[in-house]
Amino acid sequence: MTELINKYTNEHSRFLPVKGTLIHYRKEGKGPKLLLLHGSFSSLHTFDEWTKILSKRFTVIRLDLPAFGLTGPMPNDQYNIPNYIRYVDCFLKMLKIDKVSIAGSSLGGWIAWEYALQFPKKVNKLILIDAAGFITENQLPLPFRMAKTPFLNKVIKFVIRKSLLEDFVREVYFNKSKVTQELADRYYDLFTREGNPEAFLKMVNSRYKDNSKHLKKLKVPTLILWGKEDNWIPVENAHRFHELIPTNDLIIYDLVGHLPMEEIPEDSALDVTSFLLG
Repeated sequence: MTELINKYTNEHSRFLPVKGTLIHYRKEGKGPKLLLLHGSFSSLHTFDEWTKILSKRFTVIRLDLPAFGLTGPMPNDQYNIPNYIRYVDCFLKMLKIDKVSIAGSSLGGWIAWEYALQFPKKVNKLILIDAAGFITENQLPLPFRMAKTPFLNKVIKFVIRKSLLEDFVREVYFNKSKVTQELADRYYDLFTREGNPEAFLKMVNSRYKDNSKHLKKLKVPTLILWGKEDNWIPVENAHRFHELIPTNDLIIYDLVGHLPMEEIPEDSALDVTSFLLG
């Protein structure tokens, strides 16, 4: 663990005890506050390039969600959306942040829009990046299907080798040339942090409730960003969010996969800046 901390922290890294979990987070820049929430298999590092750009205009706060990155597992092993919302709310309270804009990728997007539904007065604006939340079992990406398969889910921590995880990373990028060895190593190192594989299994096999019908009640101005070539969450879901959320803008990026903030950071960060300052 010491080796991972030395490798994946920097001068902005801090650790905050939240509900029995030591949350790894970073706070950078000055200006209106923006909270960034990453997706499954990921960490706060997915927003590295965004932070370089956005921290010039905003106070950028990002964290390793419980079960991921350097934060690691929750003590109660309850990896459902309501519990993630409680963690995020407690985290913001401890930082004395009363109101913030939130951008969430994939799982982080799901947590973000459910948080905005529950606490609309605490969210200035919402940004959904290839967000999850529509529960459709037949659309699950391979690692999630593996984690739900009897017997295989018991040994997944031994099955997922570096080469396999690198394949998963290549799946979420349209431009495969951007998947460097350093990037693949980071995903592997942080996914296999002690306790994270077991926490991922529990998260995937938790019971989830589809609250997407409530999106029509969302009162927060929303920007929807989506990679047209997303292999994990189809672009059709971008249009579903667009149809349900009352006040929103939709931007679909051609020749981009599941992670626009990693694959086209400059273009996507410019769209975020325009939205937040507009």
